Amino acid sequence: MQDREGGCLCGAVRYTVKGEPRGTAICHCTHCQKQSGSLFSFNLVVRETDYQQSGETMVFIDKGDSGHPVHRHFCGRCGSPLLAKTALMPGKVVVKAGTLDGLDGLRPQIEIYADHAVTWLAPVPGAARFGQNV
Repeated sequence: MQDREGGCLCGAVRYTVKGEPRGTAICHCTHCQKQSGSLFSFNLVVRETDYQQSGETMVFIDKGDSGHPVHRHFCGRCGSPLLAKTALMPGKVVVKAGTLDGLDGLRPQIEIYADHAVTWLAPVPGAARFGQNV
């Protein structure tokens, strides 16, 4: 089990994820596209107790497809999206993998909201693909 470190673009927020993630997922939903400014978001699902952070984040309260709130944490100085917390996954946080210092050994296990993926983007080999969330 490997601890991983990461943080925002300006360095005001740093974090450590203890151990291995509970899951790895690419999300193609329109909210992740807008928040990331890209085609998808690569995420690690970790236990909240395995996530330790220094520095303060700001929170934007979004609403997921379920109608439940999604608390999207980001750096107030540089705007980097860092993590999300949702009522549908109590005790877990979704860490934006692009903010990790390194991605060695990480591969997406699933792709969700693939019905929102751009048509020219090939599926990730070996990853289960779902039209919506699982």
